[in-house]
Amino acid sequence: MKKFFDAKLRCKIHRREILNLSQKVQALHIGGSFSSVEIVDCIYNICLKKRDKFILSKGHAGIIQYVLLYYLKIISKKELNSYCQRGGYLGVHPDFGKKGINASTGSLGHGLGMVSGMALAKKDSTYFVLLSDGELHEGSVWESALIIGALNLTNIVLIIDNNDLQSSTRSSETHPNLYPISKKFKEFGWESSNCNGHSTEEIFKKIKSRKGKKPFALIAKTIKGYPVSFMKNVALWHYRSPNKNEYKQAIKEINNL
Repeated sequence: MKKFFDAKLRCKIHRREILNLSQKVQALHIGGSFSSVEIVDCIYNICLKKRDKFILSKGHAGIIQYVLLYYLKIISKKELNSYCQRGGYLGVHPDFGKKGINASTGSLGHGLGMVSGMALAKKDSTYFVLLSDGELHEGSVWESALIIGALNLTNIVLIIDNNDLQSSTRSSETHPNLYPISKKFKEFGWESSNCNGHSTEEIFKKIKSRKGKKPFALIAKTIKGYPVSFMKNVALWHYRSPNKNEYKQAIKEINNL
């Protein structure tokens, strides 16, 4: 279908934009940004309606949100290029009040709690929120999940970027009882499902086909650093920016997709 083909082309453009910005910044969180590209693009370009809101709880991946805001002409090229520059408009993490940013995030585990209040106050809007699987280690996430289920806030769509790789180790090794994630949300009163987080078509179809009688949690299986061969599933790329040779290789691989 054309909209999914177009999404694939956009995601290549988004990743190239991130790589270009990476040449100006020492630490970019490129791995966790690349794992989220299809999810964030699908939310902004296919799912969001006029009254809806998006909260990037995994604020360390702010660069992918900024790239989408630029693509949608909400921020300018000059503002995007000021990312992490002295006196620049954009910092590492999203700040409330900046164009297109609905909440300040970055301290892990806070996005879902903020969304619970927003969704309770304004029930005629749908609130999309993206969490990393590492955020599921925070107790605040489960307190929020519990109250969202109890209040039955059906206007919340939560997506988990399930790349199973933290800054230095795997979530499944440090917190094995977290799995299966979907089952935990169901026990807290949510509707939940799983999908391939690098397939825009799967992400969209799972969200569209939700029953809507409960809050919805979609567990999106992703690969940190995807699709660059030397970045995929390598913890080093949680923070690091590519050098010139790595940049050229990554651009080449993305262009050849």
